[in-house]
Amino acid sequence: MATPKQIDEQVQLERDQIRQGLKRLRDNTRRLEESNYSSASVYGIASIDTLLPLVVEQIEDTNIRIRKGKNGKSFKEIQQYITGLEPLAAAAITCKITFDKVFGYKDSSNLIVNVCDSIGKAVEDECQLRHYEEHAPGLLNILKKNYWHKACGTHQKITVISTLMNRCKVKKWEAWGRANRIKLGAWLLDCLLETSGWFEKECRREGRKTVNYVVPTPEFLEIKDEVMANAELFSPLTWPMLIPPNDWTNHQPGGYLLNEVMRGHELVRRGDDLRIQGETPIAFLNHIQKVAYTLNPFIVDVAETLQKRGIAVGKFLPIIDHPLPPKPVDIADNKDSRKAYRRAAAEVRNRNAQEFKRSCRTRMTMEAATRFKGVDNFYIPWSFDYRGRTYPIPAFLTPQDTDFGKSLIRFADQAFLTPESEDWLSFQVATTYGRTKDTMQERLDWVKNNSTLIGAVALDPIGNIGVWEAAEEPWQFLAACDEYYHCLMVCDRHYTSLMIATDATCSGLQILAGLARDESTAKLVNVVPSDKPQDAYQVVADVARPNCPKEYRYFMDRKTVKRTVMTVPYNAKPFSNRSYIREALKEKGVEIDKDNLSLIVKAVRGAMHTVVPGPMAVMKWIEDEVSKVIKRGVDELEWATPSGFVVHQKLMKKNVEILNLQLLGRCQLKVATDDTDEVDISRHKAATAPNLIHSLDASLIHLSAVKFNAPIALIHDSVLSRATDMSQLSSVIRETYMYLFAEHDYLTDFAKQIGAETIPPIIGDLEPSSVVQSTYFFC
Repeated sequence: MATPKQIDEQVQLERDQIRQGLKRLRDNTRRLEESNYSSASVYGIASIDTLLPLVVEQIEDTNIRIRKGKNGKSFKEIQQYITGLEPLAAAAITCKITFDKVFGYKDSSNLIVNVCDSIGKAVEDECQLRHYEEHAPGLLNILKKNYWHKACGTHQKITVISTLMNRCKVKKWEAWGRANRIKLGAWLLDCLLETSGWFEKECRREGRKTVNYVVPTPEFLEIKDEVMANAELFSPLTWPMLIPPNDWTNHQPGGYLLNEVMRGHELVRRGDDLRIQGETPIAFLNHIQKVAYTLNPFIVDVAETLQKRGIAVGKFLPIIDHPLPPKPVDIADNKDSRKAYRRAAAEVRNRNAQEFKRSCRTRMTMEAATRFKGVDNFYIPWSFDYRGRTYPIPAFLTPQDTDFGKSLIRFADQAFLTPESEDWLSFQVATTYGRTKDTMQERLDWVKNNSTLIGAVALDPIGNIGVWEAAEEPWQFLAACDEYYHCLMVCDRHYTSLMIATDATCSGLQILAGLARDESTAKLVNVVPSDKPQDAYQVVADVARPNCPKEYRYFMDRKTVKRTVMTVPYNAKPFSNRSYIREALKEKGVEIDKDNLSLIVKAVRGAMHTVVPGPMAVMKWIEDEVSKVIKRGVDELEWATPSGFVVHQKLMKKNVEILNLQLLGRCQLKVATDDTDEVDISRHKAATAPNLIHSLDASLIHLSAVKFNAPIALIHDSVLSRATDMSQLSSVIRETYMYLFAEHDYLTDFAKQIGAETIPPIIGDLEPSSVVQSTYFFC
């Protein structure tokens, strides 16, 4: 029970979260405005989303008048420039540039001639890139990959691309000229002004001149203030808590103490507030919120040192400031020297800008670590997604962070070392290094044989960066080396609180194997006992290999098929399978044409029907039955999991237009923000099997965690505990899996809940009780 003093400290912390969140929102908005990028602000995004359909309609009406020859004199010269650009693209560019210029801080940025010129220039830039895409698509794609993300701004991007295109003798782009750009921009700006009522022309007397500006109307300023006020309501930062979070109930929110911080955080994310959840899921959620964490001082110290030195390791990406090149002595007189220096300096500035962007998450993580440095215990508020999976509400210092983020924390409650915990500490060292396919004994032996390496890393992590950064999870490996060295090598630490992680073997196939009672699949994913970890990915690769084109058979290994095998249980289709296999082959230095790629995808999917017949049959049955249910007039699906969590799946069609802009990237613009009244049968068919799997692996965790009376953390289908408790936790999970699929025929229950017309395809040759003896079910 928290004391009054602790409660006061937590309230003060949450008030700091409110203040700092509000400051961050206002600072970000101001920085965007100062950078002439107001379209990316909160009010800019919301306003453009509302305004866009109106501007599109106005442009389309004007285009109709042009085609009918009813255009005035002002349209005659610009007609040629707008015929190749769809109204949606023109409207998006117009809205973006107008918001950037009108709310920009730069002098005269909202001068009407400057706004019109900028709109016209942006339209010309878009058309110029489309010109290059038409005449040299392959070259444009290569140039984008090599130069696009290195450039600081749109102007530099266009300059780089056009310069290189000219060098390669691509058909030259004929510039429109400033006068035509201004005329085109003025027409588009008029379309925006006429439809929105949010901007107007304002004449100002400046000396002897009368100057025209574009300014927001009082009506829009009220809308802007309202949007910002609403954004401020949801701006508080989310940090861990100094006391256990409030308990959740079906009627009262849990988590943070202050309503201002909890606003927007529901028990079930994207769920239906009217659904009553079972006692077990809520008890589980409140149980994991009582787990106390603390920072790992060893990792914090290493991170602070590397941050000061600007050294990146794995997901730890501090700001690396590359110095500008020295100016040549003849820069004032030598044109070539001046040009070469400017080019070299621009490249360095681009690199520094990219380094700053890449370091964003690391900087925010280190800010959180600094805030909680010296705090003995902190707690994490959690909530569900609509399938029952659990997510931390804070963004940093949680078990679901990056490799670096996870290494920063450990359980606050320590446990006295036991002989069995020694093996689990060794397991963590070997697993984080990358020995995930070794047997348990092989992992233990690897640690014994590499004790010198482990000791060197623990004693001098800075001097041995080259050793530990080569690990698969370098920061967690570093934390494990420190714990192993002090607990088992020099024995000056007799308690442990390091988080040991075990993971399901292809969770989707494990769940589907249990639903189908499919013994052959269960063996491949370690549901039944074996002497060593089974490798379903390699088996699928071996079966697929003879049916692949000869020149690619050598490259058909587990790595090539892994992502496909992992995602097929979640209803991944051949299109995404193609990209996964193409990327895997590319990493091996192998290029493949589309015809051979199609043959390989067909071979891999065919192999899965042979290797894992039960899961494939269950997925096909779910898709067929969902289709029948929706066609009978049902517009939403609902099922209760074995833990009592109620999944509510409502998927309606949306009005969405896809706009491909070279300058703005591929933008998906939702013309209607609300769902339509039409059920999206395709999304229901694709989503039901994955959502069922996720709801069942969540249910497995719910039922297991409430039986476990020791610190526990979760990463979806992975569980974390202290080394002293992992054997017990593994046993509880295996027993719970047996309960789910041996004592209950859940697939038949699911069929009744969704109103299926046919009985599910259950093979029935698996005895799930054997999972109790499976060493590698979670490993």
